[in-house]
Amino acid sequence: MRQSAISALLRAKNTVFTFKEIALMLGETQTGNMRAKISYYVRQKALYPIRRGIYAKDANYDRLELATKIVTPAYISFETVLAKEGIVFQNYQAIFTASYLSREVSCDGGMYVFKRLKDSILTNADGLENRGNYFIAMKERAFLDTIYINTEYYFDNLSSIDWDRCFKLIPLYENKNMMRRLDKHYKNRK
Repeated sequence: MRQSAISALLRAKNTVFTFKEIALMLGETQTGNMRAKISYYVRQKALYPIRRGIYAKDANYDRLELATKIVTPAYISFETVLAKEGIVFQNYQAIFTASYLSREVSCDGGMYVFKRLKDSILTNADGLENRGNYFIAMKERAFLDTIYINTEYYFDNLSSIDWDRCFKLIPLYENKNMMRRLDKHYKNRK
């Protein structure tokens, strides 16, 4: 990796890179060569190793971006969005992510919780916001994701929910019980 190649990588908008992304950006096709080059730049402190196969420009990387790189495809949702939007008052240290599997991962001092959604939901961009380096659910999508996974979830404050948006998004879940759950929360909203 020439000096200009690593500097181009470091100028990228991303703060987190997978091994494959680095290889594509640098046009390297030989896995062994790529491993040696990345190892060299980690030793030189030009790249920060987060976990096997995932690197950052430095230790001040975007943890939301990391959450969507640990397991892909994925997007930020559930309690992470609900707490930020004031819909639940509990302060969660973990980052909650929608993915194709359920798993908890401890990585570089942070906890990442992946909750499984079926592929047709996970890959549908309705109600998601593109933040450039990752996708994050709008509060209504995070609310619906949560009631899809957990039928008895308690929400502290539903006053900021756009109910029309919820009713427009509900078909993507392809679940008749979801409509009943949504109606119940709509009728009991505060």
